[in-house]
Formats: sequence, structure tokens, C-alpha cells
Amino acid sequence: MRRNLTFQVGGYLAGCATLTLITLFYNREPVFKTTTIVLTYLLAILIASTIWGLGVSLFMTVAATLLCDYYFFLPIGILSIDDPQDWVALISFFVTSVIGSELSARARRQAQESKRQRDEVGRLYEFSQRLLNAQNPGDLLNEIPSRTVELYEASGAALYLSGKQTIHHSGKDLSGLDAAHLKTVQDSGKVETNIELGLCYAPVRLGDQVIGSLGISGSILSTQTLEAIATLIASAIDRMRAIELLSKTEAARESERLKSILLDAIAHDFKTPLTSIKAAATSLLEDLEFNKRQRGELLVVIDEECDRLNRVIGQAIEMAQLDAGEAKLQPTPHFVSELIIAALEDCESLKNARPIHTEVQQEVQINCDLFWTRKVLGHLIRNADLYSSSGEPITIKTTEKDGFIIFHVSDIGPGIERAEIDQIFTKFYRGKSQRHRVPGTGMGLAVAKAIVEAHGGAIGVTSDVGKGSVFTFSLPIVQTPNE
Repeated sequence: MRRNLTFQVGGYLAGCATLTLITLFYNREPVFKTTTIVLTYLLAILIASTIWGLGVSLFMTVAATLLCDYYFFLPIGILSIDDPQDWVALISFFVTSVIGSELSARARRQAQESKRQRDEVGRLYEFSQRLLNAQNPGDLLNEIPSRTVELYEASGAALYLSGKQTIHHSGKDLSGLDAAHLKTVQDSGKVETNIELGLCYAPVRLGDQVIGSLGISGSILSTQTLEAIATLIASAIDRMRAIELLSKTEAARESERLKSILLDAIAHDFKTPLTSIKAAATSLLEDLEFNKRQRGELLVVIDEECDRLNRVIGQAIEMAQLDAGEAKLQPTPHFVSELIIAALEDCESLKNARPIHTEVQQEVQINCDLFWTRKVLGHLIRNADLYSSSGEPITIKTTEKDGFIIFHVSDIGPGIERAEIDQIFTKFYRGKSQRHRVPGTGMGLAVAKAIVEAHGGAIGVTSDVGKGSVFTFSLPIVQTPNE
């Protein structure tokens, strides 16, 4: 408001100065014809109309008419005209100046209106892009007021949604954007503008239903712009609701699919050990003439198959805990060798089956939850045993890189095809060529991946078909104060 007043006052002063300079110049040089003088005044008036508008140009028109009469039309020095031709010339000058000023001012207003509309369309487009980039409902509802304040240079904005009975706001000045008035605007369903207080409101309408209202302070927008903003907000909220509903539907569908896969996998993995346990137990119960060694072998079968069942159930429970976020990790400093020894204790039955070599490059402390990380290393060792060729060794090696200790578990076996490497850490996925030869549920690597990533590390595999695979995972090194 103050800036506009200063601009207009400056226009009047500049108009006075321009007329004064023209009058002084032609008054000193009497050789110029009256027509030239009048056209110069007219040119100055049209330029002033283009820059400062109709008010300044009309003021200059009246002043130029009086100056022409006083200084250049006979009798000179008084406001009087004796020659009728001079009257015609002066009136023609006045009318031409007024019409030209009006046309120039109209063109200026149209140009300003076009620019304003172009700016509003550009801002609406940017506003819609910002809303489309919101990732979740919480981000969207907070984004609407903040982007409204930013794009429309407002001092405050508030969004009220009747469904959630909440108000999301942004900006320094929220006076007038109270919940009561926002609810009133929603109930009335009409756009409201208060120029004196610098407030405007618009109902947020989704189809025939008004779902809320938007209030803006410190920036008066046109009714069309307010309605367009409200429509964009309603569309964005409706889109987010649809995405949220689709996500829930997809999550429910995926949950059912995973449950089905899990049940199939567990049922398949239960069948073999239960059959072995049943056969061994039945043989012992039938009181056949077994010697001590034979009875011992049957009891070992029962013991190993029970461990296998327990491992399958344990993996299912661990997977459920990790998915639900119920597994609370408690990382503490442990030496690398401590983790390797703990994992080998869990794989005690494998030590006599094949050689296991360990190569610890550097004995340092790592930050890990020993209960969970020993499961990762233990699973990779058991995996290597299952997929290694008979009699071939398993190698456990460690290296250091970028503040992490990287564990390498190598086997010599059939390897993994390149197309399957990216899928083996997916829940319940099992290699096509090995799924019928080697028992399992496909949960172990997915559990291992979740545990390692929860520690801030990464897990991966490299493989050469026909030669073997190397599984790697990293855990952070404990940093000492001087590091």
C-alpha cells in the first residue's frame, strides 16, 4: 500500500518536472511551431500514462492545456484565446490526450492483468507439483499451509479438515485463522474475502461434499484463485486417500500371500524331519533287537531332526519379530573372534563333517548385538555346508574397510546363477536348481539381511557357477576416542 502511494506521488512529481522542462525549452526557443509544441506535450502525456497510469496522465493533460494557453497561444501571458483556430487546436489536444491516456492506461491494465493471471497459473502449477511430491498423508497436510505461505507470499495459512477435526497451519501471523471461523466457512460453502483485515477463506470441496476449509492471511487472492487452490487441495487429499487405501489393500494381499508361502514352506520343511523322527521312534518302540550303536544312531537322528524343526520355528519367529519391529537390538563392543567362536558353537555338528578354516586379518572390536549377529554368521556357515561339495572346506575370513569389518564366508560348490543373486535375500525365495535338493524355507537369508541392516551394515554375495560362492556382511568397528 505504502509502496504504491510512493510510486503515484513520484509519478505526479515526475509529470510536473517533465512539463516544466518542455515549457522552459520551447519558451526559450520561439522558432518552433505551436503544432510541434503540442505534439511534444502529447508524447510526454502518453509516456506518463504508460508508466504511471490514468491519474497522472489526466493531471498532465490539464496542466499542459493551461501551459499551452498561457505561454504559446495568443494573447501570450494570460489565460485567454482570441483565435477560434487556437480553441480547436487546444480542445483537440485535450481530447486526444485524454483518449490516448485512457487507451494507454487500459493497455497497461490489461498487460498487468495478463501478467497476474500468468503468475497465478504458474503458482498453481508449482503448488500442484509440490502436493504431488508429498510422500504420505502427514507430509501432505503439513505441506499445504507451508507451500501456500511460500508461493503466495502470505503471512499465514491454515487448513481445517472436518474428518480429522484438526487444523494444520504455517506462517507467522495466524490471527483471524481460528477454528471457529474455518468451521463457519466450511458450513457455508462460500469463498469469503476481508480486504481490511487481509483475510480470505475458501471451502475445500470434494465433489458435492465439503471436507474442510482453507484460510489465508496477509495476501488477498481472487475468488478464482482461491477456488482453484481449494480444488487442488481436495484432489491431492483424495489422491492420498486412494494411495493409502491401495497400500493397505496391497499390504493385506501381500500378507496373505506371505502367510500362504510360509505355511507351505514350513509344512514342506516339517515333513522330512517328522518322517525321520517318526521312523526312528517307531523302530525304538517296536523293541527290535538293536545293539547299542544302532540305538545311538536312531537317537542321533531324532536329536538332529528336532534341532532342525526348532531352527525352522526359530526363523519364523525371528522373521515375525523383525518385520513387526519388536526385535530390540542392544549393540555392545565384541571382538571379531568372539563372534566367530559363538557362531561356530551354534554349528558344532558341522565341525566333524568338513574342515572350517578361519582367517582373522585384524583383531578389533565391533559394535554388535551378539545374540543376533551370531545367528547371521551361523546361518551363512550352515548354508555353506549345505551347498558345498562333499569334503570341501568352508573358509571364514575378515577384512577391514571404511570403518567396518567385513566377514567373508566361502564355499566350494555349485554356485548361484547371476539372475538369482538379487533375489536370494528375498523372503521365502530359494534357488531353482537347489530348492528340491537342499531342504529349507528361504527365510534364513532374509532374516540375516534384516539383522545386518539393523546394525548399519550391508550383506551381499558373489558367485562363480560351478566353483562356489562367497557371502559377505559388514559390522561397524568400535571407534576409540582418539580416532
